[in-house]
Amino acid sequence: MHITQLNRECLLHLFSFLDKNSRKSLAKTCHKLQEVFQDPLLWSLLNFHSPAELKKDNFLLGPALKYLSICWYSERVKVCNVEDWMKNTFQKDFCNRHENTVSGFLLEVCNRCPNLLSLTLSGCGHVTDDCISVLLRKCPKLKTLKLENCVRITDQTLEAVTLYGGSLQTLHVDFCRNITQTGLESVREKRPSVRVSAERSANMIPDSKPEKKNPLEKASRKSVQL
Repeated sequence: MHITQLNRECLLHLFSFLDKNSRKSLAKTCHKLQEVFQDPLLWSLLNFHSPAELKKDNFLLGPALKYLSICWYSERVKVCNVEDWMKNTFQKDFCNRHENTVSGFLLEVCNRCPNLLSLTLSGCGHVTDDCISVLLRKCPKLKTLKLENCVRITDQTLEAVTLYGGSLQTLHVDFCRNITQTGLESVREKRPSVRVSAERSANMIPDSKPEKKNPLEKASRKSVQL
């Protein structure tokens, strides 16, 4: 029997064992397999391992998406986690490209995946509070939100959880250095049903941009030292 003689249910089952690239390659062989590739039922779960994967055309975003994971463990994560005011020009350009890619992708998710149940972001140094806030509003069924080592996430995200996370059951903000104990206590007080994990977050050193010294202040200090 040729593969195209299988019914739709069997083909979907076979496609489910393939990674995104393999699905795309198989879909190019004939119209019937292309139709299977475009079936929303095939795309209820998506896993990505780098921002570059978000720009490929080997997957579909739609209302069927329930589980989304973007976990970036590359050495380049270290560059993205450096405070903005400490980056050189090359690093800023590098990070700007990733920021636009990730934020643009999450905006697409907000607009096209209202039935999302679970989101995991790890090592995504460019994800902002605003992105998560919009996602919580646009995806009201979200039950699990796991953020790990996302340096731009602050207490604003925790506040958004209390305001818009009506369906949320599990919240992880592990190794997010700009989360505070005050923000965590607010979530526990206002959303007691949410299981909160914040490993190391409130105990890490938060970002703090060095204050620019007034030239007159510097001069006065120098004169005092002399």
